[in-house]
Amino acid sequence: MTDIATATPTATAKPAAARPTTRKAISTKQLAHALAKKHKFTKKQSQEILKDLAGLITKHLKKRERVKIAGLGSLQVRNRAARMGRNPATGEPIQIKASKKVAFRVTKELKMAI
Repeated sequence: MTDIATATPTATAKPAAARPTTRKAISTKQLAHALAKKHKFTKKQSQEILKDLAGLITKHLKKRERVKIAGLGSLQVRNRAARMGRNPATGEPIQIKASKKVAFRVTKELKMAI
C-alpha cells in the first residue's frame, strides 16, 4: 500500500509558484474610509463624495462626453458593431446586436507607476 503523505504529485498538479494568486478588490466603502482618514472627513461624508463622483461620471457618459481624470485616465462611450458569434453549447452561429461599452484609457503617469 502507498502512503498518501509520501505519494508523488501527479503531472497535472501545478507547483505553488505557478498558481495564480487571488487579487484583492478594494470596495468604495474602503476607499471612502481611507479618504475620511486622510482628509479628516466623516466616513459618511467621504462615501457621499464617492457616490456623487460616480453619479457625475455616469451622467456625463450618458451624454456621450469624455471624462478625463488627471493622473488616472479617461472614460468614454464607444459603439460596438453588430457581429456574428457562436453559441458555445451548440456551436451554431448567432447574431450579436450592436451595443455601447465604456472604454477606459490609462494615463501615461499611471502606466509608469504600475
